[in-house]
Amino acid sequence: MKIGVLGAGQLGRMLALQGYPLGLRFRFFDPTAKGPANDLAEQHAEDYRDVDALKKFAQGLDAVTYEFENVPIETARLLSDCVPHVFPPPAALEASQDRLVEKTFFNSLGIDTAPFRKVDSLDELRAAADELGLPAILKTRRMGYDGKGQFVIESADQIDAAFTALGGANLILEGFVKFDREVSILAVRNRDGDSAFYPLVENIHRGGILRISRAPAPHISPLQQPDAEDKAMRVMNALNYVGVLAIEFFESHGKLLANEMACRVHNSGHWTIEGAETSQFENHLRAGLNLPLGSTQPLGFTAMINLIGKVPETKDVLAVPGAHLHLYRKAPKPGRKLGHITLVGEDPADREERLEALLNLVE
Repeated sequence: MKIGVLGAGQLGRMLALQGYPLGLRFRFFDPTAKGPANDLAEQHAEDYRDVDALKKFAQGLDAVTYEFENVPIETARLLSDCVPHVFPPPAALEASQDRLVEKTFFNSLGIDTAPFRKVDSLDELRAAADELGLPAILKTRRMGYDGKGQFVIESADQIDAAFTALGGANLILEGFVKFDREVSILAVRNRDGDSAFYPLVENIHRGGILRISRAPAPHISPLQQPDAEDKAMRVMNALNYVGVLAIEFFESHGKLLANEMACRVHNSGHWTIEGAETSQFENHLRAGLNLPLGSTQPLGFTAMINLIGKVPETKDVLAVPGAHLHLYRKAPKPGRKLGHITLVGEDPADREERLEALLNLVE
């Protein structure tokens, strides 16, 4: 079977690497000519809105998925008319692309979020700031990721500058949540409705970019894992979802507040390649092809480190017991994800000892 992937970044690369043992073949579509997945399969380097190029791309494909959440919704809909299956469904992609739509959708399912207000004018921003209080976070509704498209408003004298900096329209103001940490759940559902869940992951960000994940997350209460699974199931059932879904939560006083969802394989799930019986990438493909889902059982206590801007010496990384290095074939650049390292420890203390050794190499 042949799978088309919209986007040829590192997530697409890892999808192909996990799909080849299943006998799958791949074709990528990405306007950037030489992305990380380019050397693994055929790539069509055309614009996402080029109808003729998309139809050519679709020929002979059994299914299409995406590794990039900002694919135009029109692209996903057009391809759904050209191939037997597009997964996750275009409706899920649409719900996740706009922060206002996304949070409204969460709330409609009884899933709590930070308070928020739509902002399309300076007067609306001032009124929203009065309602929600400051500090608050002004965000673009679309296209923001890894900390981009955000402005933390600490005081009223920053309101005008924030509004101008983010383009002056199609914005959302989110009330500031005093949270203890961020955790995420990865869920997967196939076309028959069978589903599975990975354990909650603890995520640490720096500069708006995920830096470290620990799985399973330490100090999870007995109620939090089933609560996160219930929230993810509500989302998947509402969208007739197929594939891997990631939902990021703020943990505040033990309560999980949904922050955002990603309708694709996710950075906080990279630990699953070595740390779970079945990786998120393999399960995403199994789900889309309606194959039995693989076990999500962790194989130990895993940590994942993103390599941002620079890469340590390979020999130094591999000298740490249990360390696995994944490089994305990207040129070094400040703020760019160049790869990641995973390690699997026998217990939480072992994980922390090996993690500290690796952090000494990358910081």
